[in-house]
Amino acid sequence: MKTIKFEKWQGLGNDFVILNEEKATSEFAKKMCDRNFGIGADGLFSPTKTDDTDIGWDFYNSDGSVAQMCGNGIRCFAKFARENKLVNKDEFSVKTLAGTIIPKILPDGRVCVNMGKPILEAEKIPVESKTPQDFEVEGFRACAISMGNPHCVIFTDDDSKKLALEYGPKIEVHKLFPEKTNVEFVQIKNRARVRLDVYERGCGITLACGTGACATVVAGILKGFLDNTVTVELPGGELTIEYNGENVYMTGSATKVFDGEFFI
Repeated sequence: MKTIKFEKWQGLGNDFVILNEEKATSEFAKKMCDRNFGIGADGLFSPTKTDDTDIGWDFYNSDGSVAQMCGNGIRCFAKFARENKLVNKDEFSVKTLAGTIIPKILPDGRVCVNMGKPILEAEKIPVESKTPQDFEVEGFRACAISMGNPHCVIFTDDDSKKLALEYGPKIEVHKLFPEKTNVEFVQIKNRARVRLDVYERGCGITLACGTGACATVVAGILKGFLDNTVTVELPGGELTIEYNGENVYMTGSATKVFDGEFFI
């Protein structure tokens, strides 16, 4: 029987299995992320060597599908890489399927990540709409934005958690989204604070979504609802998101939970 060493990390309750000595695969992701028969996690990744960045990663959702990007995951990966001496500096470049991401580990242990530019063009998100930042889906006015992965942001005065549970599964696979989508239901508290509930593509309801928080703040700023720096309340905790009109910056925690061996 083969054993695989792993570490379990979480960012605001969004949890991940990280492999160091084994390459992440779809098969490993489905087995190890299973919350009944495995370790339990929202995703699985492992570091890779690259020629043009300090480090890279292979990343899979819990259902075994390939994931382009994850805001909470990149913070966990950054601290994992630093603590395991895979990089020798606090600010470094990570190659992902969403492009090069730059995390910076702060003195207080939080991680600030330059998430890059939001993608607003319909064909690149992708979404089947001529007006991607203002269209209708399942009876809601929505805004589509990609942060390396597609998001459908819906602002509401109603119960965001209830709406995410009821409509998230429908919108995730809606025909408007050829690669499926993450779905955000957002309550605006004031111009500097929002409440967010997310139905994640390939995962379902999660306690937090970093890229979803980023997409939400960009959408709110584009619509004139929010200021440039916003605290995003998620079920698992809070993130600070800043959008300067060019790049999006996300700051939040990342914590190692435990390590161990998994039997294959």
